[in-house]
Order: sequence, then structure tokens, then C-alpha cells
Amino acid sequence: MEMQGNPFRNEIEGLIKTGDLRGLLQKAGELHGHWCNYLAYGVMAGYYGIKEVGVTNTGMEEIIAIVETNNCFSDGVQMITGCTLGNNSLIYRDWGKTSVTISMRDGQAVRVALDPDFEDKRPEVYPDAYELFDRLVVKREPSEPEEYSKMMLLFSEMSVRELSIPFDKMFHITKTTIDVPEYAPIFESKRCSVCGENVMETRVIEKEGKYFCIGCSGSEYNMLSGQGISLER
Repeated sequence: MEMQGNPFRNEIEGLIKTGDLRGLLQKAGELHGHWCNYLAYGVMAGYYGIKEVGVTNTGMEEIIAIVETNNCFSDGVQMITGCTLGNNSLIYRDWGKTSVTISMRDGQAVRVALDPDFEDKRPEVYPDAYELFDRLVVKREPSEPEEYSKMMLLFSEMSVRELSIPFDKMFHITKTTIDVPEYAPIFESKRCSVCGENVMETRVIEKEGKYFCIGCSGSEYNMLSGQGISLER
């Protein structure tokens, strides 16, 4: 029987309904590019939050997800909740915490944050994976392809094992009420007088009656990268 709602979300909503965390991890891997424990944590946090607020996401901002990190966790949250930057229902707080707040439009929300004691014990539970991660990713030491493949396999196995851990052993969970932003406004575009490309009017620089995009004007702008948010020119 076909599920009601957004047909693009039918598969994920079906996995949520049956509590198939392994299936949800598989879907998140399609976005993220690999399996790892932090992706699994994002999957579990997104699943818990969606079940708690009890709303089916149609991709039209009826659910808001506020993530506090830009690591693997956030991709798990995005895939499971359906909240993304592109559909204006994902908010990014540059706090550097493995946490997400999932809210309905009325502000009734749940915050799911990774338990620091649980997190700190992961290298003890999975020493081989973390040793390879430290050498190959953190320190960027030269390695053989076999070592990298072994690390990816260990983290994939770890992500599946972590799915069986009870939520209350992994997360701090808090019910809360938040101020939900208004629905995203629709802005007109202006055409840059230098490059000729259309620019959202809120990002246009106007000088002497002409419009310029940020790139052509040489103005400063905020950029989010793996280093965090930086001010660029």
C-alpha cells in the first residue's frame, strides 16, 4: 500500500515507521559517501527526533532541524529528517557540538545531544579503528591503500554495531520549546552589471545605481568550509 505524503520520502518514511535503523543508515550513506559512527549517530538522532515530534516531512518546512556541527553527524540528520539547506528547514549553529534540535512549527521540540562520556569511550571500544583514523586522517601520514581500506571497513562495522545501543545510553535528550523562524521569504533577483549573473537581492551591492554581486564587488562574505565559518574576500 502506497504511503501518503511526499512520494520522494516514501522509502525513508517507511524505514522510520518500521524502525529500520540499518536501512536508514544505508540511505544516509548514499548522501554521505561512506558509513562511520558519527553518521550513525546522526541517523539515530534524526530518527529519534522525528518519532518524538510525530510529523511526516513533506519538504515544505513543517519540521525544522537545528544542527550544531558540520561533521558526519549532520548528514545523517539531513537524510533522515528531510531538513536541508535547500528546502530552508535546516539551520546551522556554529557551536561545534554533536547535537540537533528537531522542532515542529509550533515550537515543540526535542534536543538530542551526543553524551560526552559515551563519546569519550569510543576509542577504547574500537582501538584499531581510532588508531588508523589518527594516523591516516588526523595526522595525514603516508599509508598503503590496504590500510585505508581497513580503516573504512572498521568504521563501517562500527557504525552498524552502534545502532544497537539504546538511545538513552548514547544521547542526552531534552524536550524543549523554541522560537521557530518564519517561513523562508521569496526574494527577487537583480542582475550583476559586471558578470551578468542573477543575484538574490539581499546579496546585491548597489553602487551609483548599478548592481554588483559580491564576487565582482570584492566585498567580504561568510564562507562555511571544513574549517568552520570564515570571513573571506
